[in-house]
Amino acid sequence: MNSNVWQFVLKPWRAATGLLAAASLMAVAFCNPATPSTQTRFEFSEPHMGTLFRIVLYAPAAGTAAQASRAAFDRVAALDDIMSDYRADSELMRMCRQAGGPPVKVSGDLFRVLVAAQNIAGRSNGAFDATVGPVVRLWRAARRSHHLPDPQRLAEAESHVGFQRIRLDPETQTVQLLERGMLLDLGGIAKGYAADAALAVLRQGGINCALVAGGGDIAVGDPPPGKEGWSIGIASLDSPSSAPQRFVLLHDAAISTSGDAEQHVEIAGVRYSHIVDPKTGQALTGRRSATVIAPDCTTSDALATAVCVLGPHRGVALIDSLPGTSMLMVIEGPSSIETYESKFPAPAREPNYDAR
Repeated sequence: MNSNVWQFVLKPWRAATGLLAAASLMAVAFCNPATPSTQTRFEFSEPHMGTLFRIVLYAPAAGTAAQASRAAFDRVAALDDIMSDYRADSELMRMCRQAGGPPVKVSGDLFRVLVAAQNIAGRSNGAFDATVGPVVRLWRAARRSHHLPDPQRLAEAESHVGFQRIRLDPETQTVQLLERGMLLDLGGIAKGYAADAALAVLRQGGINCALVAGGGDIAVGDPPPGKEGWSIGIASLDSPSSAPQRFVLLHDAAISTSGDAEQHVEIAGVRYSHIVDPKTGQALTGRRSATVIAPDCTTSDALATAVCVLGPHRGVALIDSLPGTSMLMVIEGPSSIETYESKFPAPAREPNYDAR
């Protein structure tokens, strides 16, 4: 495999496991008004949001690249402080402690991500639902203990789930959680939002040719100099650690993958995913992976989770209804790997150039 391809065969994470893919928008673009020969490839990585964020960019000088990447990583870290449900002092958790009370004024970032979350919740009929936090907490404990959640506690947690119980007021930029006991989980959208935000910071710094990857959520700007797009290798569901056999191109768009390749638990012979169906409170079972391409990573991140919950047929119907999106879903059937697609692009050949 080309020595640079591995950079974009990303190991999936939380809502981005198992299969990773991208699409080609096929218009040739350049990173900057400068000629391609003035651009050098730089790569940076840091741990944020419980995963590794990677930035690959083209810039005229090392100092410019380092300064831009530093600003982008700082933006991701700030968003983690806002949206983490692992930190008791995050803005999200402070807001959740006021569930059942009056509307709470929140930051622009938290309000925007909640607007996006509610939009996808409505379009997916609740297959993606940020209020699933109480149930997710119980399944996290189940993966650690290898014991299924107590049915009574699970039923109590499920009684607090429902995206219709959130009120957003754009005029006052306030959020109201209508019932006590509600707990939001932005794990299916926050990394995508952070990737978008980091890419925006790079653009503001004059870096238009860049890729930002947070786990399995990827946002890309202009393609590498003189190329049609960033080459992404697609890992197979049955052998994710093997060299990819399929490559696709992506620029000025985003891609996210949701699945259970790494985050799952087997209890009494049944494989349970970390992904929970908000309507039933049950973790998904079996092996599956859904990859979604969208104009931005906030959308692709949430849609990938929604499609995984909906399953192939309802997932295809959802993506068919949304302009600018596409989907590839892979499920392990009784005797073979089954593939379902909606508007997904044709594969590209493996790149034969050295991007360094």
